[in-house]
Amino acid sequence: MKFYSDLSLTAQTTYAQLLDAALSAEHVRSIADLPGSFAAKTVKGHRYWYYQFTEPSGKLRQVFVGPDNEAVRKLAERRSQPGASEPLVPLARAAAALGCATILPRHYKVIERLAEYGFFRAGGVLVGTHAFLAYGNMLGVRWGDASRTQDIDFAHAGKRVALALPADIEVETHGAIESLQMGFLPISGLSGQAGATYLIPKEPDFRLDFLTTLHRGGETPFEHPQLHVRLQPLKFMEYSLEQVQQAVLFCQDGAVMVNVPHPARYALHKLLVFVERDGTYATKATKDLHQASALLAYFRERRPWEVEEAWADLVSRGKGWLSRAEQGMDALNRAFPALEIDNWLMPPEKPKRTPGSRLR
Repeated sequence: MKFYSDLSLTAQTTYAQLLDAALSAEHVRSIADLPGSFAAKTVKGHRYWYYQFTEPSGKLRQVFVGPDNEAVRKLAERRSQPGASEPLVPLARAAAALGCATILPRHYKVIERLAEYGFFRAGGVLVGTHAFLAYGNMLGVRWGDASRTQDIDFAHAGKRVALALPADIEVETHGAIESLQMGFLPISGLSGQAGATYLIPKEPDFRLDFLTTLHRGGETPFEHPQLHVRLQPLKFMEYSLEQVQQAVLFCQDGAVMVNVPHPARYALHKLLVFVERDGTYATKATKDLHQASALLAYFRERRPWEVEEAWADLVSRGKGWLSRAEQGMDALNRAFPALEIDNWLMPPEKPKRTPGSRLR
């Protein structure tokens, strides 16, 4: 089975230009008129950039710009020379024509609206299949399994996890969804309160899910005080919400900047989630394995050290984490034996089954 194929160099270059232009457009809209400066901060050994300014009230505010990379550094350099950003629509259409993965226009409409309301600047992260599609463009490949989904998954870490993203920005998420006028309604739980899922009654497969990390309140959805939307706590979610990356999602209508999990963490998180799926979610469980296999195949061949680092963090979190990850790896090895996953990421305390079986 071919897990992925390379995009052309022209397609990769066009995506990089689109990412650069979308990043500029995002921050020109939010900070160009504010007197302030860029500042770097190190969080858990990783460097991130912020734009800090003083509000009229005198309160110092920081806006998350992104992880330390070439695109963000270019943005900082251009701060003293403001100007119009490159048009996004022509670049988005060019990237699509060259083979980069696009999203459905109505999905783009939802994600763009939440971005306009500040959801991603407030620490929101796009997870699920839309993040997986973004990874292909980020990594310069086209996935062999191009299956799509009708649901859009959003996540926010709350204040339980120390992340680089700010968590104190007010966002009217519910208002943003209502402003779309697409017919989304929140699903009520057994208590009669609105849950963490929105759907269109006539199209129940088109749904928006809002997720967060497990907390003291257990798995009961709760209202986030700054986001103004209910979040559904899930096990292991905090693992995929560390070391977030930035990507641009696009269709023929335009492009939008989003936060996504680190792709190596996303892949290993899928192994954890697979074990938690019951029979009701068999289709999603199969999709979890497909996405994990594609990403792990890529990283094994191109950037194995990133998986090693993510795996070391995972196994350090306890026996429950390791047990579920091994169950997920066993299932992945049965489904895709060519990956030899059981001989690939062995825990440090166990002997290697064959010489050289660990990633280097």
